[in-house]
Amino acid sequence: MTTEQVLVASNRGPVSYSLADDGSLSARRGGGGLVSGLSALGPEAGTWVCAALGDGDRAAAARDGGRLPVEDTGGQAVRMLDIPADTFDAAYNGVANSVLWFVHHLLYQTPLEPVFDADFERQWSGFEAYSAAFADALAADAEPGAAVLVQDYHLSLVPGLLRERRPDLRIGHFSHTPWAPPDLFRLLPDAIGRQVLLGILGADRAAFLTRRWADAFAACCADLLGATVGDGTVTYEGRTTRLGVHGLGADADFLRERAFRPDVDERLAALRAQVGDRRTVVRVDRTELSKNIVRGLHAFRRLLTDRPEWRGRVSHVAFAYPSRQDLAVYRDYTAEVSRVADGINAEFGAGDWTPVVLHVKDDFARSLAAYRMADVALVNPIRDGMNLVAKEVPVVSERGVALVLSREAGAAAELGEDALLVNPYDIAGTADALHRALTMAPDEREARTKRLADAATALPPSAWFLDQLAALREG
Repeated sequence: MTTEQVLVASNRGPVSYSLADDGSLSARRGGGGLVSGLSALGPEAGTWVCAALGDGDRAAAARDGGRLPVEDTGGQAVRMLDIPADTFDAAYNGVANSVLWFVHHLLYQTPLEPVFDADFERQWSGFEAYSAAFADALAADAEPGAAVLVQDYHLSLVPGLLRERRPDLRIGHFSHTPWAPPDLFRLLPDAIGRQVLLGILGADRAAFLTRRWADAFAACCADLLGATVGDGTVTYEGRTTRLGVHGLGADADFLRERAFRPDVDERLAALRAQVGDRRTVVRVDRTELSKNIVRGLHAFRRLLTDRPEWRGRVSHVAFAYPSRQDLAVYRDYTAEVSRVADGINAEFGAGDWTPVVLHVKDDFARSLAAYRMADVALVNPIRDGMNLVAKEVPVVSERGVALVLSREAGAAAELGEDALLVNPYDIAGTADALHRALTMAPDEREARTKRLADAATALPPSAWFLDQLAALREG
């Protein structure tokens, strides 16, 4: 095996720090595809470059040039960038989460937003400075000819900036979000849209979760840049970037082990005590605007309205964990989720039946318990790069699960044949799909669940990461 160095860049790193009142730091390691992928590399693994996200991280990054103690990282070399807090806020909240995320997930109410004014221009300058900090760190740490895997929309400018600094490197970029079609990508000021596209085209290879998102990126390059799009390639000013697709799957071994631990059993018993012997429609999401939780609740209300035979016989177990609460629009959305759920319970609740069992405190063990008990899983995002919940529930379902899935989720490309696909804006259509899911014959549901689980686990996180690396090396 070659020992070519591999570096990874992502906004969030594999470890985060908490700062105690006495100034001491405690580290908490994360999981996910990048962590497991890098651990599989062994001696090839190089530096993981990430940003300090909070006060604890900044305190850790201030020590030893941001190079974290290996005892905190599980042996992984990690360089955490202490980007000034106002610069990070402009880049992360001002641009990445409030502009690029909104464009790719089609979230703007265009009569009122976006407004690209002087305040945006200031935030964009912060985004450029944040991106340059990553490019500088990668350029400094990379050995000659190293492979660099840049992850996600936060770092869309980094491949181009890194190419300018280190043309010897092999650079890949992976987008974990959808990609907007040209008409919507053009919401961005032309110069900004070009900058984003050229940033990613600085990579030797640009990869996406589905072919649909890769094709949309290529269409934007053709439309805004006049680039030449070939079979899996984009060529601009004499330089060609290859396009790829890697559909991130669920980690079956981890899920099946973790989902049957005692703490999950305890949560499952508590949920079943709440629900009784009723059927369950389960959803597990962050209160992210694109997840479409409010319309999902409206669809459940429509089910109870149009199909009164389900009253008292089904409960909607809805976990809506607060997300990005530093942004007002997310706080308002989280409040609306609770308001609509309370309204359904007030309208239909009777006796010991609570139609919507809503939990807003994040609890992974309880989420796994809900996966195990689900008769129906409702996954109806407005738009989603993939959506791992849709892939995880069939893996640990105890009795078989019927999946009601938005056609706008990337997962629909792999799971659509065995899911009930819905238009995420269509309340009546989603309510009808819930009814069909609840009345699905047990043998059909069991057969669909097995096929869903097989498709969902075809490319688990470590293989997904290593596939990106292998494809980058092939070029």
